[in-house]
Amino acid sequence: MKKLACIFLFTILLNSCTEEKKNTLAQGVWLAELTAMDQAILPFNFKLKKTFADQYEMEIYNAEEVIIVDEIEVIKDSINIKFPVFEGYIAAKITQNTMQGEFIKESLDRIVSFKATHGVSERFRNSKPSNENISGIWETEFAIDTDDAYMAKGIFIQNGDKVTGTYRTETGDYRYLDGVVSGDSLKVSAFDGAHAFVFTAKVTDSSMNGAFYSGNHSKEVFVAKRNEAFELTSADSLTFIKEGYDKLAFSFPNAKGEMISLEDERFKNKVVVVQVMGTWCPNCLDETKYYVDYIKKNSNSDLEFIALAFEYAKTKEGAFKSINRLKDRIGVEYPIVLAQFGSSDKALAQEKLPMLNHVLSYPTSIFIDKKGTVRKIHTGFNGPATGVKFIEFQQQFDGFLKELLAE
Repeated sequence: MKKLACIFLFTILLNSCTEEKKNTLAQGVWLAELTAMDQAILPFNFKLKKTFADQYEMEIYNAEEVIIVDEIEVIKDSINIKFPVFEGYIAAKITQNTMQGEFIKESLDRIVSFKATHGVSERFRNSKPSNENISGIWETEFAIDTDDAYMAKGIFIQNGDKVTGTYRTETGDYRYLDGVVSGDSLKVSAFDGAHAFVFTAKVTDSSMNGAFYSGNHSKEVFVAKRNEAFELTSADSLTFIKEGYDKLAFSFPNAKGEMISLEDERFKNKVVVVQVMGTWCPNCLDETKYYVDYIKKNSNSDLEFIALAFEYAKTKEGAFKSINRLKDRIGVEYPIVLAQFGSSDKALAQEKLPMLNHVLSYPTSIFIDKKGTVRKIHTGFNGPATGVKFIEFQQQFDGFLKELLAE
């Protein structure tokens, strides 16, 4: 009997040690690679470490941006990585130095091949020194020769072979792009847990010709030329109240099922900022973080914010789960109501707000004065990756709100 007990105890200890070994991942820098359309590789670096609570934590790097990921579950030879705010996650099989699996966005039925290797710090394997320096402003057209063509402003800084920057469009920016110029080839990418972007191009001192991949579901060909004077259409002129309407009006439910509208006592005789957004949208997240910080620093009883969420979650419950997750993770104290679920289609969104000429972008911010009159509509958001433009936006935002509050 004692012999059987000893064998049983030894078996438990052996399995425990084996399981612990399976669960061990190398700490330090990793290189992750997603496979986009045309088998284009979308790389990003992250650092993996153990916390004092013996849990894994990840830092994802895109140029100056650092994204902290603290919802990581390891079970035997599998890992599940859930990103802050966004619904996307990575599910992979692991060894000590490798991960092999998929980046998954269930509501959109999108699955992207993923792998990661420990100990690789180079985002792109740069085989040649750069022949060109792309620092400066680039007038860019995406989706050329299609009905969906649109203009963008490339903003880049190059040091040696290393490149950082972004593309600004009239609907927002492509956030922190990070990469290299190798010979005459530009490669920059960004991954934030929601969007996976990689741009590749052939460059000269005055031109770019390339392709923009968003995950494995979208590809846009683009061309660009140097133009330091290039500017996009003003973000304050793209969206407006249509003739025949004099006010913004809506009534949408909050998480408690209460219908919220601008006629509620909370908003009467106050300056109101109405944020058209989605919890799935990185530009909306940047804007929400800015608004949360602004409210903390500029508390005013005559100022209110409210967000109208347009969610692609397939159910109302799923949409509110995403909304509550955003509020909890970012510390949003202003109301977020559900304007739409099951689709983030802008044409459908415009049907919910028929007084607008269109919903061109998530996010869009609508500024209403104390009399209930729409005074300005700002399309898109110039986030922190846009540098000087972000600083200009903050100054203009603060100045305009103070004008409205003083009236």
